[in-house]
Amino acid sequence: MQCHYCDDPADISVERGGVKVGLCGSHFRRRMDELKNDGWLDDLKDDLQTDRLDR
Repeated sequence: MQCHYCDDPADISVERGGVKVGLCGSHFRRRMDELKNDGWLDDLKDDLQTDRLDR
């Protein structure tokens, strides 16, 4: 599988509803940064209400 955005091989793939999308490491990091900047990841963290144990 190749990256959805470029011709590089996909390092990560996700499937949902029968649709599978792959991203190379570079584009995955870029998309995660965009989601972080949009506040989406903070909203998800709040929705999940997770607690981390620091060891």
